[in-house]
Amino acid sequence: QVQLVESGGGLVQAGGSLRLSCAASGSSVSANVMAWYRQAPGKQRELVASLTSEGKTNYADSVKGRFTISGETAKSTLYLQMNSLKPEDTAVYYCNAARQISSMTFRNYWGQGTQVTVSS
Repeated sequence: QVQLVESGGGLVQAGGSLRLSCAASGSSVSANVMAWYRQAPGKQRELVASLTSEGKTNYADSVKGRFTISGETAKSTLYLQMNSLKPEDTAVYYCNAARQISSMTFRNYWGQGTQVTVSS
């Protein structure tokens, strides 16, 4: 069974940087899209950034210009370079991989999450 494993979270001061990593244990997902999501206490999980198998990236407005997503979807590896961190970036960050299994259906894989805490 494929599992996604995140690492790189931690405590950092505002203005600092962190780099998150995600890798699949076992075989690759061969994802069509991989993404980072985050969930702050009391809030819904939100999309932070995504990367398609064609190399197209997409970012939430709140992180544009500060975060950079990279990786290889074919190998189920994903990274998130986070610069100029703000206290409002504090959340649990989740790695997601989505593989299309039919014209209308994607199979989703999730990691267990990694905590990012930004102090003011």
